[in-house]
Amino acid sequence: MAFSADHWSFAFGVLGNIVSFIVFLSPLPTFYTIYKKKTAEGYQSIPYVVALFSSMLWIYYAFLKTNTTLLITINSFGVFIETIYVGFYLFYAPKKSRVQTIKMLLLFVVGGFGAIILVTQFLFKGAVRGQVVGWICLVFSLCVFVAPLGIVRKVIKTKSVEYMPLLLSVFLTLSAVMWFFYGLLLKDINIAAPNVLGFIFGILQMVLYVIYRKKEKAILKEQKLPEIQKPAMVVVDENTNNKKFPELTQEQIIDIVRLGLMVCSEKVHVASCPHGTTCEAKVENTSKEQTVDA
Repeated sequence: MAFSADHWSFAFGVLGNIVSFIVFLSPLPTFYTIYKKKTAEGYQSIPYVVALFSSMLWIYYAFLKTNTTLLITINSFGVFIETIYVGFYLFYAPKKSRVQTIKMLLLFVVGGFGAIILVTQFLFKGAVRGQVVGWICLVFSLCVFVAPLGIVRKVIKTKSVEYMPLLLSVFLTLSAVMWFFYGLLLKDINIAAPNVLGFIFGILQMVLYVIYRKKEKAILKEQKLPEIQKPAMVVVDENTNNKKFPELTQEQIIDIVRLGLMVCSEKVHVASCPHGTTCEAKVENTSKEQTVDA
């Protein structure tokens, strides 16, 4: 039995829900760290406020369209989980950060979303209203997808992938693919178009991760290499049978032996083991000058 466009769109919508569900849960380790530290100092709330606003916008758009049930389900979960994140952040945030977060909530969630509803309800009607809200969602989604460019710039500047987790980049790319095909099969450009940009930036992040991850490993290997190749100079004292491992070069060992010839009347054994071999220099109790070869 052949699948119709509706069946395929439903399949991609379900997959998009699953992947987006995982993406929505990705900040949990961050909030677990905040819970353990009992403070949100050093963390920012704007990603969660923006995600909350974005989910509310898409729900509003989905109610103005048909066959967008799967868009409503995932964004309803988004509103629920992002509200918890913001509330958790407000509970542990310092006073200054708490005030800033409340201002952003008033700006985006109350002011921004409220203004969009009022304007579109009173100035536009029917299909035009859906188109206008769709354009707003499209523009805002493009802005959200462009946001990772700051992380990309930081990775290139620092040559480190510490601030760009690979797993999150993979899931964001998969999410963009699923929602692109969902919008394409529904012939809804407002859903499909932003995810093209999301897919491109997702691939870019993964490529940068692979490149700079290899460079990080090469740098670490070069830094450790001198320590590995550095020979270990072992000094053995026969009287006490103790071994010491000073940070000395072979030339310094030779100088020590020469100095010993001047003050010692007993035998001195010097062993150097850079490659597992043993070299000995014997000095006899005599008045003649001795020469030590290393």
